[in-house]
Amino acid sequence: MGRQMSKLVIDQVGKSFPARHGGQATRALLPTSLSVADNDFITILGPSGCGKSTLLRMIGGLETPSEGRILLDGEPVIGPGADRGFVFQSYTLFPWLNVAENIAFGLREKGVAEAERLRIATDWAGRIGLRGFENHYPKQLSGGMQQRTAIARALANDPKILLLDEPFGALDNQTRALMQEMLLGIWEREQKTVLFVTHDVEEAIFMASRVVVISARPGRIKADIPVDLPHPRPYTIKTSPEFVALKERLVEEIRAEVMASAA
Repeated sequence: MGRQMSKLVIDQVGKSFPARHGGQATRALLPTSLSVADNDFITILGPSGCGKSTLLRMIGGLETPSEGRILLDGEPVIGPGADRGFVFQSYTLFPWLNVAENIAFGLREKGVAEAERLRIATDWAGRIGLRGFENHYPKQLSGGMQQRTAIARALANDPKILLLDEPFGALDNQTRALMQEMLLGIWEREQKTVLFVTHDVEEAIFMASRVVVISARPGRIKADIPVDLPHPRPYTIKTSPEFVALKERLVEEIRAEVMASAA
């Protein structure tokens, strides 16, 4: 195989937030560079307040970098766009739309015909395990089902890259494990480029082809570690010696950063 062109290039991107009431500006992220290949699944791990979500929001066009540039397929990111699908930790479905209508929302905004929207939404409802729930409203769904719908809504637009900010953080452990398997299965089939922010070391390893560790604030990339575990990746892989060794290494990396942020 030839060398892959980077799908996403983060080139010396930094972020400072202005001072409030005459205080000092907050340096959230030091100039940071990262190249993401097409079809890469990168998890971003780090202590609270290290700039993980800020970096993701800048890639999504929801925040503007204080310095540096972000390129997606060679084009500068200058604001939100349909080429990036974003899934947040909090459930962000429209309560007045049912599952199919929520999944099809972005397609409607793009002017896709109603029959085609319904076909795509029904297809995605099946792929994420919600067949038969297309006419249910968010208040009738569990948290896991709501996040499935949010992921399907992001993917139905066929974005160039999928950005997920702790999407399973509010779920119970059993549901979280099922959601990890579901999303990884979708990635294995669809081969999307994914950036996934998490606090959870096991989740970071299980999902990723690379784990990027961000230091305590002001954030910088401390480590970029490949995860050479086979696909398809069963949940039982979490007990394998390779997984356990990687977990021990990452727990120590994160522990050092948590200690630094508390100092």
